[in-house]
Amino acid sequence: MTTTNALGSAQDFDFFVGTWQVRHRRLKERLKSCQDWEEFMGRCEMRKTLGGLGNVDDNLLELPAGSYRAVTLRSFDPASGQWSIWWLDGRSPGRLDVPVVGSFSEGVGSFYADDELDGRAIRVRFQWTLPAPDQPRWEQAFSVDGGQSWESNWVMDFEPTATP
Repeated sequence: MTTTNALGSAQDFDFFVGTWQVRHRRLKERLKSCQDWEEFMGRCEMRKTLGGLGNVDDNLLELPAGSYRAVTLRSFDPASGQWSIWWLDGRSPGRLDVPVVGSFSEGVGSFYADDELDGRAIRVRFQWTLPAPDQPRWEQAFSVDGGQSWESNWVMDFEPTATP
């Protein structure tokens, strides 16, 4: 993770290049005061693209109800110093999610978007941290009050695996 620049860097996600085993922890229901979490495993492989100004990862999510695939696409804008991140869910292959946009500061990547959940306007936040060397963490949270408070609803902890 790049942490010294006021603006982001195309190398911000270099820590994530490779193959990963993923431990998922996700709220069963979002924005409904739910305290029940489900846990499941997955796999992820990330590589750089766009001559280093982007990256893509291919994900296998092994939910208890059945596995599915998804793709994350990230692109870096050198003029703004910010990243845009899109999610494409294999269960809805014709719909690309609204991008979250942001950058890294002091070792934390924070990315935001305005979106909708069940007809309700929400603010979305993705955060990337590195709690231990070679063990990145991604966390998703939603806000219904413009970012005054957040409900964390999905955490992914990554551990490197050998390249197949």
